[in-house]
Amino acid sequence: MIIVFNPAAGRRRTRLLWRVVDVLAENGVRVAIERTDAPGHAERLARKAADGGATVVVAAGGDGTIAEVANGLAGSATRLGIIPLGTANVLARELELSFAPRAVAAALAFGRTRRIFPGIARTAAGERLFVQMVGAGFDAAVVRHLPIPLKRVIGRGAYVLQSLREASRYAFTPIGLRLDGAPTEAGSVIVTKGRLYAGPFLLAPDASPARPGFTVALFDRSGPFAALAYGAALPLDLLPAMPGLRLARASEVEIVAPGVPTQADGDPAGETPVRLTDAPAPIDVVVG
Repeated sequence: MIIVFNPAAGRRRTRLLWRVVDVLAENGVRVAIERTDAPGHAERLARKAADGGATVVVAAGGDGTIAEVANGLAGSATRLGIIPLGTANVLARELELSFAPRAVAAALAFGRTRRIFPGIARTAAGERLFVQMVGAGFDAAVVRHLPIPLKRVIGRGAYVLQSLREASRYAFTPIGLRLDGAPTEAGSVIVTKGRLYAGPFLLAPDASPARPGFTVALFDRSGPFAALAYGAALPLDLLPAMPGLRLARASEVEIVAPGVPTQADGDPAGETPVRLTDAPAPIDVVVG
């Protein structure tokens, strides 16, 4: 079993990795650990492992690391394992994975899988696979300017502080987009595969990563007060019922407004325009 480990996860979270490795070793599972040292390195390590015939490659990190490993496994038969070490761990929560070391190790050793359908984001700079979501607008601006040291120290609280900062300076320009060719407009957009956003918080109750297509959250209300109101509703799981939020299904999403910041699986992903479609093939994720 090959584990691709992002050491930027922090010392406290890294303890989970070593406890999982110890349990796997106790049960006779041979593990090789590959450390990442730069953005994109996890993808290259995963692709090399898949090309070498690895049956399971485990992403030990947050949603960004998981997405990179999934990019490296795309098109192969190699299964994706997860040791959730990130701040939000959205996909792990979406799939109801355990965070307890023995349960994580048992899941990886047992190997029962669940099939998910990732998306592909295509821009002028290239394309990238995403496993959970792409955001355009205010939330992507928060991700773009988030101080990484602050995120490591206070976790999800860093997003709250950065949202307060960003609300006073973000332009909130309307975003034009097309859903399966039909034009529409919103103040901010989140295109999601799953139900959850920013950790355990509900965004799209009927979404599922186990089926093709996307749920598109269109935030019609714009401006700093609307952004803060949406943010306040999030931890109460009231966001889906907020006025000014539309949820739509689409197989193809084109965000055509130029120059809008984007994020993919919690990492900065450049700017629009961007075209989102399903990836050519699903991925099997080890869930226990």
